[in-house]
Amino acid sequence: MAFTLPDLPYAHDALASLGMSKETLEYHHDIHHKAYVDNGNKLIAGTEWEGKTVEEIVKGTYQKGAVAQNGIFNNASQHWNHAQFWEMMGPGETGMPGDLEAALTEAFGSVAKFKEDFAAAGAGQFGSGWAWLVKDADGSLKITKTENGVNPLCFGQTALLGCDVWEHSYYIDFRNKRPAYLTNFLDKLVNWENVASRM
Repeated sequence: MAFTLPDLPYAHDALASLGMSKETLEYHHDIHHKAYVDNGNKLIAGTEWEGKTVEEIVKGTYQKGAVAQNGIFNNASQHWNHAQFWEMMGPGETGMPGDLEAALTEAFGSVAKFKEDFAAAGAGQFGSGWAWLVKDADGSLKITKTENGVNPLCFGQTALLGCDVWEHSYYIDFRNKRPAYLTNFLDKLVNWENVASRM
């Protein structure tokens, strides 16, 4: 099925006071995400993937161990990643639901330690990629990082939280200060109710 660019679940300027400017969202959503949608649609046209869901395409075109992934995978995975990313943030101050807080404390020792480890994973991802909180097949929670557009679907994991650490996600607002962007993301931008709903 054709990829479609989802509307943002909030106005372009809704996150500005929280550290993600209207300009960033205009570039990131309206240009970068749209490019993944448009290029993905061109690449899957007339192929076996044309009628598949984006999740099926990501899982079916991922090449484990490849130095570089193929174009269909790159665009499909980045479309999926960004569609999740917009939903994982929000302008309202959502407190962390108790069940999520308990799960993070059990897995990482405390919410503060989870945030520290998540930020370290994102800051430590060389080049472009993503930091993730995932639920593994055995139900355990883990922090992972992936290169470029690779995501938890590739490993049979459930994405609970993802943070885009490509420079286009933070350079307008934070320049080259990726660690500051990650701290701000965790402290001000995450919609914790959305994260909890994915468990």
